[in-house]
Formats: sequence, structure tokens, C-alpha cells
Amino acid sequence: MTNWTSDECAAHWGVQVGTWNSYVSRGQAPAPQDGPAGDGRRVWDADAVRAWPRPGVGRRRTSGDAEDLLDRMRATGEELEELRRRQRELLRAGRGAGCEISAMASALGISRQTAYAWLKD
Repeated sequence: MTNWTSDECAAHWGVQVGTWNSYVSRGQAPAPQDGPAGDGRRVWDADAVRAWPRPGVGRRRTSGDAEDLLDRMRATGEELEELRRRQRELLRAGRGAGCEISAMASALGISRQTAYAWLKD
């Protein structure tokens, strides 16, 4: 059986030693072996540390409601892309019809700079 110090446990999980010790103090990490090692430091069973499901790893950070909201945001973004495409088409058609840039920009709800940039594309 291999034993690890808190330094080795923290390194395995890619966290700072203080974070590892916080997990231990809150009872979220495996308990140390009974009795300190020869140098007086606490040690842990390496297999238990490897098998331990670290808090937060593999879990979603957002709730179901938040995921629904993100889905609606994505759908809105897709709708906006379609509206932008349509605005560009109308802008090009307006240019072909001889409309002024400032009038078209105002009608489309965009800045003159945006209108000029879109016409360059």
C-alpha cells in the first residue's frame, strides 16, 4: 500500500495544499491514515485518494433553469443572425436603389459606420 503526504495528494488533484487540507477538515476528502508517518506528517492511502470524487468535478455548475435560459439565449442568437443577414440584404438593395446611407442606417436601426462596413463585405 502506497501512502501520500498532503503535498502529494494536492499535486495529484491539481490543487494547492491548503485546498486539500480544507477538503480534509470538512470531511470531504478521505481521512488520513491512523498515526503520523515517520516524519510526523499525516499520510493518506494513495488508492483512496485516487478513487475519491473531488467536489465539483464532473458536476454541472448551472441549474436546469439556467440551462433552459441558456438554450433560449442560443435560439435568440440564431434569430439575430438571421435578422442581421436580412438587414444586410436590404442594405445592399437600398444601395442599388440609390438610398442614402444615413437614411438606410436609421431605418435598419444600425449606425452609419455599421452600414458602411456591411456594404464593404
